[in-house]
Amino acid sequence: MISSALQIALAHHAAWTGKDLDLAMSYLAEDVVCEAPAGRIEGVEAYRAFLAPLAEHVLIRAELIAAFGDETTALIMYDTETVPAASAPAAECFTVREGLIVHNRFVFDRTPFDAFARRGQ
Repeated sequence: MISSALQIALAHHAAWTGKDLDLAMSYLAEDVVCEAPAGRIEGVEAYRAFLAPLAEHVLIRAELIAAFGDETTALIMYDTETVPAASAPAAECFTVREGLIVHNRFVFDRTPFDAFARRGQ
């Protein structure tokens, strides 16, 4: 049986990697906090602004590697193929309360993305 937090995390992941940002945002609390290599992101609109360029313009595909969770925490690891990198692994650790993601620790290697941005693409 898949835990409730993991179900929500996987649904959010499937939505944003499927480029459905409206659905992806529906899994987030309005005051969600995301800690990412780019810094601390607060609120659902800021989260969308952070995720939209990746989902809409950079992401080619995502492959789930592993997923674990309990009633309040979920951890997923996946590999993405992106415009700047054939392999860009990432992991996200979610905290879920009352059916919504309230916190996300998003970890990925920024190196290929920074190099791509410096090339002006």
